[in-house]
Amino acid sequence: MEQQARIEQAAALLVGARQRKGLLKEIPEACRPMNGAEAHAIQDAVTGLLGETVGAFKAAAPVNEEPWRGVIYTRTIRASPAAVVAAEVPNCGVEAEVAFRFNRDFPGRSAAYTREEVAAGVDACAAIEVIDSRFQDQSKRSTLEKLADCVSNGGFVHAEPVAGWQRLDFATIHVVLTVNGQVLVEQDGGHPTSDPLGTAVVLVNMLRGGDGVRSGQFVTCGSYTGMRFLKPGDTCAARFEGLGLAEVTFTR
Repeated sequence: MEQQARIEQAAALLVGARQRKGLLKEIPEACRPMNGAEAHAIQDAVTGLLGETVGAFKAAAPVNEEPWRGVIYTRTIRASPAAVVAAEVPNCGVEAEVAFRFNRDFPGRSAAYTREEVAAGVDACAAIEVIDSRFQDQSKRSTLEKLADCVSNGGFVHAEPVAGWQRLDFATIHVVLTVNGQVLVEQDGGHPTSDPLGTAVVLVNMLRGGDGVRSGQFVTCGSYTGMRFLKPGDTCAARFEGLGLAEVTFTR
């Protein structure tokens, strides 16, 4: 099957799953993404078919691996404290993260954006990424299949972004994750690379070959506390010292 046809077929299956026509066991081998570029193209095709707008990205820049990004739709972005209907995100997964809001455009261009340019154009905040999947069992799916499915994103909750975050040490920032008032995680640091800003820089440069990044969009940069799965009625809060509190309740 020709590449564009495979991308369109995979996207159509994921759109159906998002429209609650049945979760997928897998992306069939005939249209399964063969590399990161195809997985990202499937994400973008899904976005187009749904008519969604992209208000944020989740991104990662693993050491010695290809970076990746997942789109987050504007309608799933909520300011803290937020209520999310559990039936809309049945996995009720959460990750405590540091996120950045872009306060200027970073349009497409040939030259790479520097760390200093990106740092001067963002504010930072505490955030909770809400995890959900269009697969019956995401743990059994390949990395590229999950990437095509926006890396299991179901939503994004953020504290009020703040300026002056440059004084913070993201490698040792104090983070507390609670569920229903009970502390599950309290620690210093925990980010996979200790450098969420570096992830934001990578994201900007991933997108400079196209339309770039727009002012007002967010990027969330990787979990400090791992993934936790909650249940309807639970309230989760993630506090990062100097970056505020993000809180979400999964309503019945």
